Amino acid sequence: MQQHISTLHEFLSEYWPHIVLTFSVLVSASAAVHAAMNKNDVRAAIGWVGVIIMSPLLGPLLYLIAGINRVRRSQIYEQRDKTFKQFISYPEPPVSDIESCAGIQFRSLHILGDRVSRFQLRNGNHVRLLAGGDETYPAMLEAIRNAKSTIAMQSYIFDNDHIGRIFIDALAEAHQRGVNIRVLIDAVGAKYSHPPITRLLRKHQIPHALFMTNPLGFMRMPYANLRSHRKLLIVDGTHAFAGGMNIREGFMTEFGKENTAKDTHFSIEGPAILQLFSSFAHDWEFTTKEELPYADWCVKEWNAPQPHVPARCIRSGPDRFIGSNHHMLQGACAVATRHIRIQSPYFLPDQVLMGAINTAARRGVQVDIVIPKNNNLRLVGYAMMAQIDQLIRAGCRVWMATGTFNHSKLATVDGQWSYVGSSNMDPRSLRLNFELDLEIYDTDITGQVSNLIDNEIETAEALTLEHLQNLPFHKRLRNRVIWLASPYL
Repeated sequence: MQQHISTLHEFLSEYWPHIVLTFSVLVSASAAVHAAMNKNDVRAAIGWVGVIIMSPLLGPLLYLIAGINRVRRSQIYEQRDKTFKQFISYPEPPVSDIESCAGIQFRSLHILGDRVSRFQLRNGNHVRLLAGGDETYPAMLEAIRNAKSTIAMQSYIFDNDHIGRIFIDALAEAHQRGVNIRVLIDAVGAKYSHPPITRLLRKHQIPHALFMTNPLGFMRMPYANLRSHRKLLIVDGTHAFAGGMNIREGFMTEFGKENTAKDTHFSIEGPAILQLFSSFAHDWEFTTKEELPYADWCVKEWNAPQPHVPARCIRSGPDRFIGSNHHMLQGACAVATRHIRIQSPYFLPDQVLMGAINTAARRGVQVDIVIPKNNNLRLVGYAMMAQIDQLIRAGCRVWMATGTFNHSKLATVDGQWSYVGSSNMDPRSLRLNFELDLEIYDTDITGQVSNLIDNEIETAEALTLEHLQNLPFHKRLRNRVIWLASPYL
């Protein structure tokens, strides 16, 4: 035995460079082939193949962590879609005459939504805008405290702070009443506070899970860049809340004081809830392997208060719904004839979406884009400034919002169509994150969203080419260098 070990040691001592070289060549070749066969963007494919070849060991490791950005869960979707169709029983057919809702120009956008979303546009929804945590959290807590049968809750960030613990208390009370509860938090977002909120969920024995986690940390490496950015609360299958707001005390004036951050959320009643729950059920089953029966978690008839609006859920992410939000935003820019309003805290559109926005401006559409003057993510703020000149040159008006940070993700077209939810206009939201949005065809809701954006513009500073050109060279260089990493910021 000792002789064999000695022989092996001599072999490794003599041939280890050849072994390492062979291993690195095989690993690099495998990674390069995978990148060439799976990347749809030729620039991304060339970039990754170049990194892998130039760095034979480090390159494949980086590709494993940041380059593999697809999750395949087709079997779950197929089974869920089948169950969804069996359960579904809408009181009225889907919206077909979009002209009566928003005008003939939106006919093609309606068709695009049918093909991108796989959910049909439904009327009979009551949608209410909730501005900031002062309106949103009390409404959500009231719904939880009045829950009778089920609560499905999903958030990217659920902080262990004052407001987070208030939510835990409300969930614990509901759990003690016998309400069936499921809480899904992103594995990365759960680490924003310490100790994490999951300790309190475990303490109160509230059923919960972390999206995209693994007890063995290195096993998560191929998916380390993928996050669930969805924010959703569904109570008794009849009342839902969705939008851009996480669970954090900084969005309430009671705790944030003069630094209270802004955001926008929406209360939804009506048939769109079934679509929202379908998204949650997919994510929960993917994470835990537990199927949530629609019959137990949803209702077949809705009595949503008036007024009713046509709306639908748009889910997107690095699975079979990749790029759904990107397609919808492109389509919206294409049908606009008068005015596009956009508000995004992290505005880093790719060249395709940038081209769609710029083309709309060149057609004579007034395009207003509101971004924060002081970003909570400094690197993202620098990267945003590196490409904003392209929009200004095309005729877009870019505004830097003053005051406290605004986390809202809003877009409107011609005062008749709104796109709201969790999606930012950056590469992470458009390709890497799992996002959840709503498209709404209604002049009243769209008017409210437009007013929020216009109110920000009233106190904002207009960003000009002169301002950008007068930045010191080292700042312009810094912005461009950081912009190179924008797909992963």
